Amino acid sequence: MKRSRSTKQRSAQPSFIVSARGKTSSHLGVGDAAFWVAATSAAMKRLSPRAIDGATSRTLLVVEDPERIVRQAVAAGARESSPVSNEHGWRLGRIIDPFGHEWEIGVPLGAWPPS
Repeated sequence: MKRSRSTKQRSAQPSFIVSARGKTSSHLGVGDAAFWVAATSAAMKRLSPRAIDGATSRTLLVVEDPERIVRQAVAAGARESSPVSNEHGWRLGRIIDPFGHEWEIGVPLGAWPPS
């Protein structure tokens, strides 16, 4: 198993990568949010949105400044599918990343979860 760690964590950049038996998983950071992603795998039935001509889900990334993160994502190659606005008690925008995955990037406008 090969492991590497970057010396500087940046938005939407890998901070930790694990590779084993030809498969790679990466720990990514966007602002203070962190998450793991893994490569597609036909054996595990994890398909790329490109393979099915559409996304299989939408991920909501909760951040303090959705406008800034959406701008960074678009500058890095994402496509804005809905500009940041207030809806359903959130300030959020939507993007499609270069691999076809759909993202909502937002912040709740009030206490969360609601009472």
